[in-house]
Amino acid sequence: MARLSVPTTARLPSSVRVDPSHPTATKILGRLSRSSLLSIALDWLDDSNLPLAQPYLRRDSDDEEFENEDADDLYPPERSVEAVREIYFSLQARKGSKREVLDRITEGDWRHGLTLYQLAMADLQYLYDHPTSQQWSAYRVVPLKAPRDSDGEEPPEVDKQSLTIPRFHPSTFLKTLQAQVLPDIKAHYNFDAHKSLPLLLLRIFILDSPYNTNLGLQTTTITTTNFDASRTVYIAFPDASPHIFISKPQTTTVSSSTASSIAPGGGGESKSLRTLLLEGIPKALSRPLQRQRFTLQSTKLVTRNLAELVERRGGGRTNHAAGGWSIYADERKRETPLDLVLPSPPLSSELSEEGEGGRRDGGGSKSAGGKRVVPPLMSDQEKREERAAKRARLVARARFGDTAKVGDGKGVERVDVVLEDAFPQGERENVEEEEEERDEGDRAAGRSARGGRKTQVDAALERAEEEDEDDDGRREDQPAGGWRPNVRLTFHGPHVFAGIRQLVECGIIDGERMPGWMTGEEGVTIGAVRNGRIRGHKGSGL
Repeated sequence: MARLSVPTTARLPSSVRVDPSHPTATKILGRLSRSSLLSIALDWLDDSNLPLAQPYLRRDSDDEEFENEDADDLYPPERSVEAVREIYFSLQARKGSKREVLDRITEGDWRHGLTLYQLAMADLQYLYDHPTSQQWSAYRVVPLKAPRDSDGEEPPEVDKQSLTIPRFHPSTFLKTLQAQVLPDIKAHYNFDAHKSLPLLLLRIFILDSPYNTNLGLQTTTITTTNFDASRTVYIAFPDASPHIFISKPQTTTVSSSTASSIAPGGGGESKSLRTLLLEGIPKALSRPLQRQRFTLQSTKLVTRNLAELVERRGGGRTNHAAGGWSIYADERKRETPLDLVLPSPPLSSELSEEGEGGRRDGGGSKSAGGKRVVPPLMSDQEKREERAAKRARLVARARFGDTAKVGDGKGVERVDVVLEDAFPQGERENVEEEEEERDEGDRAAGRSARGGRKTQVDAALERAEEEDEDDDGRREDQPAGGWRPNVRLTFHGPHVFAGIRQLVECGIIDGERMPGWMTGEEGVTIGAVRNGRIRGHKGSGL
């Protein structure tokens, strides 16, 4: 270990070890289950990961020292890695407690410390075990136009006609991203391919310290190193898609009280860290020598379900075909509006099977004794309710298609919408307008009957009506488009759009008059409705 730590601008190496009794290491390992701990320990002992996850072993030259010092050790060190593997295989084959495995790791085989690479693997394992533990935001990578002025003082504009997509190389990306990090902050990067989704995960562990050595990490004074206030951010790169997903920064402290006592401005630091990433990632993707610069544009899609982001913003889903339009984006189906032969109506197969069964049975079913059971006659009210229920199911299937189903694993937890449309005029105002038009028509007819000459009484009445209208307008202080109430809608639930679909199927929501953004076809979770159409918050998004 180095006796002296010198401030540097380099990133944290993966070989730096952390004391296993440190609260950060205890939290990362303690939230894993017993099976996950055994799986991650065997991954550490794999030959490909062994250089950065070497366990504590006993050397042959230390036999006498071992007999004197480690004879009473609860977890005596082994002589080889194969022996350590056999121990964890035996633990995996039998039942036991989680504390047994955790103590074996922290007090036995890795008592000399856990590397940052090992902690990154454990943190990623928790993400795989709990896919909804992170809150993700989707961003689109858009190209920028070349600056027109030579000084570069004008702000760059988004090139909406360009189809250029940046080339992604992990080592070059990390090298350029590290150049954007402040010198008093150290970061550890770890790439990993997702086990079930087509994307590449980048875990960034950020530490508020100018040092990148073991001695710098072991310092516990607040003035030098805030290791307890470290933060973790994930960046996901989907395959063949011009989008990236960024998670919300999370602290690695044991409790929120500890974080607040160490870093009182934790919320502000998270926002500044997010802003730093949003500014640094486009620069890391840009290639100035080839005159290719990019920026990140928010799509206003925020969810904890990473599978939902891949479904809506993954490869081949950049046209936002969702809701009822998703049936045309399904590669397994060949239905298209251009077909000459009309497809079979929905729910027709179920009705045909019921009808054929009824005809075969002669209009009724048979009981176990062979006697025919005549179905009970339904009243007119029951028939109307049955037709209404069938109509609601057909409308829900037409509006949502094959999406927004309970249990599909592609749901969003929250949708926030602001209605900015003018309040519709009531029937009373319409009646008053019709009466005014009728009165004007009567007065015009009277003037025409009198030879078309306007009397002084008619002119005075018209001037009084105009003054009253002006006074009412100034008194009510209404905008030009009418009264616009401040209406905000927030939908909560494990699967918001699946819940709305159930309400449509039950007839609670009118599916025919329901706006399109309630089906999820717009692909946004935060937006504002103007003129009946939803747009991303503050003008961004779709």
